[in-house]
Amino acid sequence: MAITVVPYSNEWPAVFAEVASDLARSLSGVRVVAIEHVGSTSVPGLAAKPVIDIDVIVEREDVDAAIAALVASGYTHRGDLGVTDRESLAEPDAPRRNVYVCVAGTLHVRNHLAVRDVLRRRPDLRDRYGAVKTALAQQPDLDIDAYLAGKSPVLQIVLAESDLTAEEKDTIFRLNTGT
Repeated sequence: MAITVVPYSNEWPAVFAEVASDLARSLSGVRVVAIEHVGSTSVPGLAAKPVIDIDVIVEREDVDAAIAALVASGYTHRGDLGVTDRESLAEPDAPRRNVYVCVAGTLHVRNHLAVRDVLRRRPDLRDRYGAVKTALAQQPDLDIDAYLAGKSPVLQIVLAESDLTAEEKDTIFRLNTGT
Protein backbone atom coordinates (compact mmCIF):
# COMPACT_ATOMS: atom_id res chain seq x y z
CA MET A 1 0.00 0.00 0.00
CA ALA A 2 1.39 3.38 -0.98
CA ILE A 3 2.17 6.00 1.65
CA THR A 4 0.65 9.42 0.97
CA VAL A 5 2.43 12.51 2.28
CA VAL A 6 0.93 15.92 1.52
CA PRO A 7 1.98 19.51 2.21
CA TYR A 8 0.93 20.99 5.55
CA SER A 9 -2.72 22.07 5.74
CA ASN A 10 -3.75 25.09 7.80
CA GLU A 11 -7.00 23.19 8.47
CA TRP A 12 -5.35 20.50 10.62
CA PRO A 13 -5.34 22.47 13.92
CA ALA A 14 -9.06 23.21 13.54
CA VAL A 15 -9.78 19.56 12.70
CA PHE A 16 -7.87 18.50 15.80
CA ALA A 17 -9.75 21.04 17.96
CA GLU A 18 -13.10 19.75 16.74
CA VAL A 19 -12.18 16.09 17.30
CA ALA A 20 -10.62 16.89 20.70
CA SER A 21 -13.85 18.62 21.73
CA ASP A 22 -15.86 15.54 20.70
CA LEU A 23 -13.41 13.29 22.55
CA ALA A 24 -13.66 15.44 25.69
CA ARG A 25 -17.47 15.14 25.60
CA SER A 26 -17.24 11.37 25.16
CA LEU A 27 -14.74 11.17 28.02
CA SER A 28 -16.61 13.52 30.37
CA GLY A 29 -16.94 10.80 33.03
CA VAL A 30 -13.26 9.81 32.83
CA ARG A 31 -10.27 11.49 34.47
CA VAL A 32 -8.20 12.68 31.48
CA VAL A 33 -4.75 14.18 31.95
CA ALA A 34 -4.64 15.71 28.45
CA ILE A 35 -5.79 15.34 24.87
CA GLU A 36 -2.75 16.08 22.71
CA HIS A 37 -2.38 16.72 18.99
CA VAL A 38 0.75 14.76 18.07
CA GLY A 39 2.36 13.48 14.90
CA SER A 40 3.27 15.49 11.84
CA THR A 41 -0.10 17.21 11.44
CA SER A 42 0.56 18.93 14.79
CA VAL A 43 3.65 20.76 13.44
CA PRO A 44 2.91 23.89 11.38
CA GLY A 45 4.64 23.72 8.00
CA LEU A 46 5.44 19.99 8.12
CA ALA A 47 4.42 17.66 5.29
CA ALA A 48 2.39 14.76 6.67
CA LYS A 49 0.17 11.82 6.01
CA PRO A 50 -3.30 13.45 6.06
CA VAL A 51 -4.36 11.70 9.26
CA ILE A 52 -4.69 13.50 12.61
CA ASP A 53 -2.86 11.71 15.45
CA ILE A 54 -4.30 12.20 18.92
CA ASP A 55 -3.05 10.93 22.26
CA VAL A 56 -5.68 10.76 25.00
CA ILE A 57 -3.47 10.68 28.07
CA VAL A 58 -4.82 9.10 31.25
CA GLU A 59 -3.43 7.51 34.39
CA ARG A 60 -3.02 3.75 34.23
CA GLU A 61 -6.10 3.09 36.38
CA ASP A 62 -8.28 5.08 33.94
CA VAL A 63 -7.33 3.28 30.70
CA ASP A 64 -10.23 0.81 30.74
CA ALA A 65 -12.78 3.55 31.50
CA ALA A 66 -11.43 5.72 28.66
CA ILE A 67 -11.58 2.84 26.19
CA ALA A 68 -15.14 1.97 27.29
CA ALA A 69 -16.28 5.59 26.91
CA LEU A 70 -14.81 5.88 23.42
CA VAL A 71 -16.24 2.53 22.32
CA ALA A 72 -19.65 3.70 23.60
CA SER A 73 -19.30 6.79 21.38
CA GLY A 74 -18.60 4.73 18.25
CA TYR A 75 -14.86 4.06 18.21
CA THR A 76 -13.55 0.53 17.65
CA HIS A 77 -10.90 -0.68 20.08
CA ARG A 78 -8.02 -2.26 18.14
CA GLY A 79 -5.79 -3.23 21.08
CA ASP A 80 -2.25 -2.04 21.68
CA LEU A 81 -0.97 -2.98 18.19
CA GLY A 82 2.28 -4.12 19.80
CA VAL A 83 2.95 -0.90 21.76
CA THR A 84 2.69 -1.33 25.53
CA ASP A 85 0.65 1.29 27.40
CA ARG A 86 -0.96 2.62 24.21
CA GLU A 87 -4.40 1.45 23.10
CA SER A 88 -5.47 2.19 19.53
CA LEU A 89 -9.00 3.15 18.57
CA ALA A 90 -10.36 3.38 15.02
CA GLU A 91 -12.48 6.40 14.19
CA PRO A 92 -16.21 5.92 13.63
CA ASP A 93 -16.41 8.59 10.91
CA ALA A 94 -14.49 11.34 9.12
CA PRO A 95 -12.05 12.99 9.51
CA ARG A 96 -9.32 10.37 9.30
CA ARG A 97 -7.55 10.13 12.63
CA ASN A 98 -5.59 7.82 14.88
CA VAL A 99 -6.74 8.01 18.48
CA TYR A 100 -4.63 6.41 21.17
CA VAL A 101 -5.39 6.05 24.85
CA CYS A 102 -1.98 6.35 26.47
CA VAL A 103 -0.70 5.94 30.01
CA ALA A 104 0.64 9.24 31.33
CA GLY A 105 4.41 9.60 31.62
CA THR A 106 5.32 6.60 29.48
CA LEU A 107 8.09 6.66 26.90
CA HIS A 108 5.54 6.47 24.09
CA VAL A 109 3.84 9.70 25.23
CA ARG A 110 7.10 11.47 26.00
CA ASN A 111 8.46 10.49 22.56
CA HIS A 112 5.40 11.90 20.76
CA LEU A 113 5.53 15.15 22.69
CA ALA A 114 9.31 15.50 22.34
CA VAL A 115 9.26 15.05 18.56
CA ARG A 116 6.37 17.49 18.19
CA ASP A 117 7.93 20.12 20.42
CA VAL A 118 11.39 19.94 18.84
CA LEU A 119 9.97 20.16 15.31
CA ARG A 120 7.78 23.12 16.30
CA ARG A 121 10.78 25.11 17.54
CA ARG A 122 13.34 23.98 14.94
CA PRO A 123 12.20 24.82 11.37
CA ASP A 124 15.46 23.41 9.98
CA LEU A 125 14.76 19.98 11.48
CA ARG A 126 11.08 20.23 10.52
CA ASP A 127 12.04 20.85 6.90
CA ARG A 128 14.65 18.09 6.91
CA TYR A 129 12.17 15.61 8.37
CA GLY A 130 9.49 16.69 5.87
CA ALA A 131 11.90 16.19 2.96
CA VAL A 132 12.73 12.66 4.13
CA LYS A 133 9.05 11.76 4.51
CA THR A 134 8.18 13.20 1.10
CA ALA A 135 11.04 11.32 -0.57
CA LEU A 136 10.07 8.05 1.09
CA ALA A 137 6.45 8.45 -0.02
CA GLN A 138 7.63 8.65 -3.65
CA GLN A 139 8.65 4.98 -3.47
CA PRO A 140 5.61 3.14 -4.88
CA ASP A 141 6.14 -0.19 -3.11
CA LEU A 142 7.03 1.23 0.31
CA ASP A 143 5.10 -0.30 3.19
CA ILE A 144 4.50 1.33 6.57
CA ASP A 145 7.32 -0.60 8.28
CA ALA A 146 9.87 0.52 5.68
CA TYR A 147 8.49 4.06 5.91
CA LEU A 148 8.96 4.11 9.69
CA ALA A 149 12.46 2.66 9.41
CA GLY A 150 13.36 5.16 6.70
CA LYS A 151 12.37 8.08 8.92
CA SER A 152 14.31 6.79 11.94
CA PRO A 153 17.73 8.34 11.21
CA VAL A 154 16.32 11.87 10.98
CA LEU A 155 14.07 11.23 13.98
CA GLN A 156 17.17 10.36 16.00
CA ILE A 157 18.59 13.77 15.05
CA VAL A 158 15.33 15.38 16.17
CA LEU A 159 15.34 13.43 19.43
CA ALA A 160 18.94 14.48 20.09
CA GLU A 161 17.40 17.91 20.79
CA SER A 162 14.97 16.47 23.36
CA ASP A 163 15.37 15.70 27.04
CA LEU A 164 14.98 11.96 26.53
CA THR A 165 17.86 9.85 27.83
CA ALA A 166 20.29 8.06 25.52
CA GLU A 167 18.73 4.74 26.54
CA GLU A 168 15.23 6.01 25.72
CA LYS A 169 16.38 7.32 22.33
CA ASP A 170 17.93 3.91 21.60
CA THR A 171 14.70 2.16 22.58
CA ILE A 172 12.72 4.40 20.21
CA PHE A 173 15.20 3.75 17.40
CA ARG A 174 14.90 -0.02 17.90
CA LEU A 175 11.10 0.17 17.93
CA ASN A 176 11.01 2.26 14.75
CA THR A 177 13.50 0.10 12.84
CA GLY A 178 12.41 -3.30 14.14
CA THR A 179 15.94 -4.09 15.35
